Amino acid sequence: MLQPGNRGQGKAAAVSPPPVPVARAVVDCGVYVDGVRQPTPPDFRAALAFVRATGSGFVWLGLHQPDERQMNDVAAAFGLHPLMVEDAVHAHQRPKLELYDDTMFLVLRTVKYIDHDDDEVANDIVETGEIMVLAGRDFVITVRHGDHTHLAGVRSRLEAEPDHLRLGPATVVHAVADRVVDSYVDVVDDMESDVDDLEERVFAASSRDLDIDIVYLFKREVLQLRRAVHPLGSPLSLLSGTNGTLEAAALTPNGKEIRKHFRDVADHLTAVNEMVVEYDERLTTLLNAAATKVSTQMNTDMRKISAWAGIAAVPTAVAGIYGMNFDYMPELHNKWSYPVLLLILLSVCFLLWRIFHRYNWL
Repeated sequence: MLQPGNRGQGKAAAVSPPPVPVARAVVDCGVYVDGVRQPTPPDFRAALAFVRATGSGFVWLGLHQPDERQMNDVAAAFGLHPLMVEDAVHAHQRPKLELYDDTMFLVLRTVKYIDHDDDEVANDIVETGEIMVLAGRDFVITVRHGDHTHLAGVRSRLEAEPDHLRLGPATVVHAVADRVVDSYVDVVDDMESDVDDLEERVFAASSRDLDIDIVYLFKREVLQLRRAVHPLGSPLSLLSGTNGTLEAAALTPNGKEIRKHFRDVADHLTAVNEMVVEYDERLTTLLNAAATKVSTQMNTDMRKISAWAGIAAVPTAVAGIYGMNFDYMPELHNKWSYPVLLLILLSVCFLLWRIFHRYNWL
């Protein structure tokens, strides 16, 4: 039976969720020596112990959306900095590259094009995810957040190329970055036809049928894509340059060869950046064109309203004068006054209509 002073503690213990083991977040874990995968160890701790005991190879650990407890267990085994753990758990980071002693921390934003039959009913055209790569001398940890992380097949492809995988953890970093940038290329290729169709729709549709909301939708999605793509240029520049970033992180004994591969990825990213900037500029032009068409239509409508109001003002003024019921209005007693007045009104209204029509107000 609980004591009165322990009731709160007992209640808290009852509702506190049990810790989820790290194995729940592990997608795959492998040991690679000379580019060849070794027999699977019981867990990542045993794998790391094997690598450090033999002094050769590295561990590749893949995680999917680990929580704080799970990531802390991984950090304790691999000796990760607390700031890396915090970023890896909470995600929502911009693409960046950081060095913590001899450990590299690379953040990549992933994007996926969402197929849609009708742009007017599509809420999202691009969805994003996130990949963190934590790499040291004898390990690589990939942390994925979101459903669109594009790493399927990367491990199997690398395992089929032991000569390339022999270069060490930097090979995995390059393979992940290359896969993410290739997904950018696929997305911008898929979006090209959408932007072309949207451009034709804006300039072909009449201003009354023009839906400017779809232009704003594409503008928002391209902005989201730009936020994922553009900041990655600086990290890839560091990895492909000659400043010794790879050597500083001890990812490879000689970074000359792997830097060539990173330069190729950086070139692909540059091409993607150029396409994204082009889409952004074209959509900005479409927004301005759509706004101009809407404004022109509003001006046309206002001119028509003003023209008809001017024509209607003539009989309104005459009716106002003769509706004052003065006793001494001589023309009221002439039998031709009414038809003559109607003729004058019709003539003036017709003349005004011709004038407004000549100047395209009607």
